[in-house]
Amino acid sequence: EIGTKQGITGFGMGGGGMAGALIIEKHLRDFLIGADALRVELLWDQMYASTLFYGRRGVTIMALSGVDLALWDLIGRFHDRPVYQLLGGPVKTKVPAYYTGTDVDFAIRRGFSAIKIPVTRGIRDGHEGMKQTEAELLRVREKIGEDRRLMIDANCQWDVPYTIEMLERLRPLKLAFVEEPLSPDDVLGYAEICRAAGTTRIASGEHEYTRHGYRMLLHHRAVDILQPDLTWCGGLTEIRRVAAMASAENLPVVPHRGGSAYGLNLILATPNCPLPES
Repeated sequence: EIGTKQGITGFGMGGGGMAGALIIEKHLRDFLIGADALRVELLWDQMYASTLFYGRRGVTIMALSGVDLALWDLIGRFHDRPVYQLLGGPVKTKVPAYYTGTDVDFAIRRGFSAIKIPVTRGIRDGHEGMKQTEAELLRVREKIGEDRRLMIDANCQWDVPYTIEMLERLRPLKLAFVEEPLSPDDVLGYAEICRAAGTTRIASGEHEYTRHGYRMLLHHRAVDILQPDLTWCGGLTEIRRVAAMASAENLPVVPHRGGSAYGLNLILATPNCPLPES
């Protein structure tokens, strides 16, 4: 929560729990007290530079994200305009959302045209786990039909050989994308599976931070769909930079938790953001 002398208050959401709160209260606040809240780009760069030697990723950037989103909320209230108008205005009037979860019947009733299923089995479950996952997803595909898009989130539980075999097993399901099969640190592994994936796209970036991290994913061609989280990756200021980088590579940005108020403002104003997550 950030307030101004004029009585305007902005609200943001970050991450990192009490550790993130400590960074805001004992460090980042020093750059905010008495500052011009409208100079959001300058404030972002100052906060990032001042935390560089202990930050760069993780909880520090999560804390910075919350501050940045609160500043953008405050700026919108100052101008009495929704933030997407401040970003250049809407480039679309409606966007289809996708459902994440296991209640497929609920998703169908609510009219979702795309459904993402969290996968609970990984390397420790061996080939028997592969067969069970394959059977479960086949039942989902039969239930939702061919017209709805089907995606899965592997939750960083696989390695490269496991992923490549699963991609082959699941190819008949025509998955729209497979999300985070590997550890977010295994950028070269992601590059390898992207080369092997064929028509199935690989999505990642939920646990990446700042444009510098996404630059490595793009440099190594280690991603087909970027999924930054505004409350973790550096806030709205930084995700705009990431979206521009992705646009130059003709890649879509599908933000993690894009159905939030913060995510929707970005998506409405950004041409290569086609799909919010519900």
